[in-house]
Amino acid sequence: MVGIIILIFVTGFGLLAGCPAYNVYSQEQAGRAALAEAQSSRQIAVLEARARLESAKMLADAEVVRAEGAARANRILQDSLGGPDGYLRYLQIQAIDAKDANIIYVPTEGGLPLLESNRLAPRTSPAP
Repeated sequence: MVGIIILIFVTGFGLLAGCPAYNVYSQEQAGRAALAEAQSSRQIAVLEARARLESAKMLADAEVVRAEGAARANRILQDSLGGPDGYLRYLQIQAIDAKDANIIYVPTEGGLPLLESNRLAPRTSPAP
């Protein structure tokens, strides 16, 4: 019976003596886990930033390719329509066709469209 009491006493003393060491070990392990989590989070943030950078570069490249294609198409249309003036008239007609309006405003001078006002203006005869 004395042996059992001594065994309980030694076990209890061992537990009490081991608690501070266990607390230190436990804190050390918690610190290592926190450090590993912080490193992992940093690596993830860096990879996400690289992915966003790559995506932005690819989107910019795609926009440049789109703009070059649009410029080439505009040049082809302009050349086939007789130059910049013909292309602008074409764009104006397309804009008018795209609207559902029934009224078209035409700049006038003296009640005549500007394009026709010079044609119907009274002619002055040369002085004798």
